[in-house]
Amino acid sequence: MKKFLLLLGFLALFSPLKVLAASDTVDDQANLLSSEERTDLSKQADAINKEIKGEVFIVTTDSNTEKPRKFANEQLMSRVGKNNNGALLLLDMNQRKIYLSTSGNMIDYVTDKRRDKLLDDVTAAMKDGNYYQATLNYLTNAKEFVDAGVPGGSYRKDEKTGKITYYKSITPVEMAISLVAALAAAVGFFLFVRLRYQLKTGNYHYPYRQNAQLDLTERQDQLINSFVTTRRIPKPSNNNSGGGGGSTTNSSGGGTFGGGGRSF
Repeated sequence: MKKFLLLLGFLALFSPLKVLAASDTVDDQANLLSSEERTDLSKQADAINKEIKGEVFIVTTDSNTEKPRKFANEQLMSRVGKNNNGALLLLDMNQRKIYLSTSGNMIDYVTDKRRDKLLDDVTAAMKDGNYYQATLNYLTNAKEFVDAGVPGGSYRKDEKTGKITYYKSITPVEMAISLVAALAAAVGFFLFVRLRYQLKTGNYHYPYRQNAQLDLTERQDQLINSFVTTRRIPKPSNNNSGGGGGSTTNSSGGGTFGGGGRSF
C-alpha cells in the first residue's frame, strides 16, 4: 500500500507539468485551432525552446480590449519573466490585430527586417482565414532565424531615446583561432624558457654591461629642435545600418521588448 501511494505521488508530481507546458505554449482562447493542431504546434515550439534556452508562445483572443503591444508584452513577461528569452505571437480577433513580442535573446534573433518577413507570412495566412498556417508560419520563421543565428553587425535601438547598443558575439571560427593562438603562444614560451635555462639557445656570455658601474659627474641636455604635427580627426559616421540590421526595442512593465504588429 505504501509503495502504491508513493507511485501515485510520483505520477501526480510530474504528469501535470507536461499538460501545463503544452497548454501554456498555445493559449487558444479564441478557439481558432483544433486539439491536434495545438499539439503539433507545441511540439514544433519545443525545438525552438531548446535552442534559445527560453520559450515561444501563441496566444489567441477574441475579448482583449487593451492595446495589442501592451497585452502581448505583459503576456510574454508573465510567462518567461522580465527580460528572459522568449517570443509570443498574439492573434487578436476582437481588434483584428497581429502582434509579435520578443524578449531576451529573441530580440537579437528577430531583427526588424526579419520581423517584417515573419509578419508578412502570418498576415497573409490570417487574411485567408487559415489560422493554423498563420501560427505555423510564425514558428517556421522563428526557427529559421534562430538556426541562422544573430546577424553580424546587429544592434538594438531604443525607440524613445534612440540609444544604440551593438551586439557582439564570438563566432566558432574566431573561438578556434583564439584557442590555437593561445596554445601556440603557451608552448612557444615554455620551450623558450626551457632552452634558455639549459643554455641551448646560444653561447653563454657574462652580462658585463648589466653588471658594470658608471658614475657621471656632469650631465647636460640641450634641445636642438621640436616639431608639432596636428591634423583633424573626422567624427565617426553616424551610419547605424549594420550588416544585419537592428531591432527596435520598447519598454513595458519594467522590461525590454522587441517586435511589432499588423492589422488583418
